[in-house]
Amino acid sequence: MSDRFTHINADGNAHMVDVTEKAVTEREARAEAFIDMAPNTLTMIMSGSHHKGDVFATARIAGIQAAKKTSDLIPLCHPLMLTKVEVDLEAQPENNRVRITSLCKLSGKTGVEMEVLTAASVAALTIYDMCKAVQKDMIISQVRLLEKRGGKSGHFKA
Repeated sequence: MSDRFTHINADGNAHMVDVTEKAVTEREARAEAFIDMAPNTLTMIMSGSHHKGDVFATARIAGIQAAKKTSDLIPLCHPLMLTKVEVDLEAQPENNRVRITSLCKLSGKTGVEMEVLTAASVAALTIYDMCKAVQKDMIISQVRLLEKRGGKSGHFKA
């Protein structure tokens, strides 16, 4: 772990990290998020009876799209040429929630942690958006990096 913030320069100003001299390596990251809801809301999603359509399909596409647009949302992120983005959604009726997992991969000079976290977050937000007419007190929680591989800092696993 570094003992300094890489997005702060010597003068204390925010800046985009220069990755010009970094080696191109294979990089991969995984993240997760949860959205808790009432049993009837989850049942509506699982049965496909939601009036807005397939909630999981829409959330999956939103998460993939968000990963590709991360540099437009997070000011100091580099635009990346992602080679793979996956977003999976798993209903967990025993806990009245949905678990969202995401995966991003590329060969590049900088990691994909922000992209994978953005994918999981936006998928959860999309579920909220599609279901808010039925339930407004859903809770999005535990958005976190599960694992990253590649790059100078090496392998991280939560």
